[in-house]
Amino acid sequence: MDEKIMLSLPHMGGNELKWVNKAFEDNWVVPLGPNVDEFEHLLCEYLGYGHVVALSSGTAAIHLGLVMLGVTKGDEVICQSLTFSASANPIIYCGATPVFVDSEKDTWNMDADLLEEAILDRISKTGKAPKAIIVVHLYGMPAKMDEIMSVAERYGIPVLEDAAEGLGSTFNGRKAGTLGDYGALSFNGNKIITTSGGGALICPTAAYAQKVKFYATQSRENRPYYYHKELGYNYRMSNICAGIGCGQMEVLADRVSRRRKIHGLYTSLLADIDGVTVHENPNRAYSSNFWLSTLQIDPATGVTPEELRQHLLDKQIEGRLLWRPMHMQPFYADAPSYLNGVSEKLFDNGFCLPSGSILTDSQIKKVADEIHRLFASK
Repeated sequence: MDEKIMLSLPHMGGNELKWVNKAFEDNWVVPLGPNVDEFEHLLCEYLGYGHVVALSSGTAAIHLGLVMLGVTKGDEVICQSLTFSASANPIIYCGATPVFVDSEKDTWNMDADLLEEAILDRISKTGKAPKAIIVVHLYGMPAKMDEIMSVAERYGIPVLEDAAEGLGSTFNGRKAGTLGDYGALSFNGNKIITTSGGGALICPTAAYAQKVKFYATQSRENRPYYYHKELGYNYRMSNICAGIGCGQMEVLADRVSRRRKIHGLYTSLLADIDGVTVHENPNRAYSSNFWLSTLQIDPATGVTPEELRQHLLDKQIEGRLLWRPMHMQPFYADAPSYLNGVSEKLFDNGFCLPSGSILTDSQIKKVADEIHRLFASK
């Protein structure tokens, strides 16, 4: 049987063990330590902006971003609907209410016009503006940040970027995660680089980063005994995980380059299938890392995304449907939502292709060949 082609596997560079072994040699097998400090430094250097706090997950990063923005019980937070649940769940952790906003067709991310409509309607209904906006760089594609930031600034609402899928992506030459007030990253096993699990919060100042570290280490005050005046969280990254991250930073540029090359291969190999459109950068201002290469299928082809998924699965190839929008999730059925039909259409017609940087050109060609085979059978 052929080896299974997976959606997005971890891709080690070779030097991760050097960093991990050093942690064992020095007995830094605990949260925090020199690897954490170095990982944060390397991320800051790569981003060319702000201060980075390494955390236990991307979800923790979004949660602490909201905490830093003062989100609390009774507040509303606007969130992109077309996303993974980890973008929205931390709003609930804070005791706040999510307000979902639909996508636009170019980037598949938050629609700025609809965002403004939602803000005005929430002010009309509640008497106050939402406390924050969570915008997502979906599958690595940067959102229309100029338009979104313009709306946010007009109403004095801070923006938290969910760049969990966007490390290495740029908009107008600036790295995803550095365009809003805070930015969240993820290093889950399927991301561009991994720490096996983990995340980070990008902060605009050293003082804010220090406060995030305080919250992430149980809000313990600087006293010779345990003393707490504020609610804290156990959210800091371990020294072992950060060691993996330090090794991964050595190959980050290569991993981003490889994902972009894979996207280029798919674009070329699938170009002659009528009704299949690979998602591209809208224009030169956008440079997606193409964490996952995605496509849309015209319903007129007679092929559904689920049929494609099953066909590929039968050939030992893992594909995935797009995220089911948050406003379509049973848990969030009662949340206010501002919709235009784009995210539902994308969910109905969209598909995620195997895109891991570990995949070879021949494996990508095999995926494309199987897609051709299915569409030719219709």
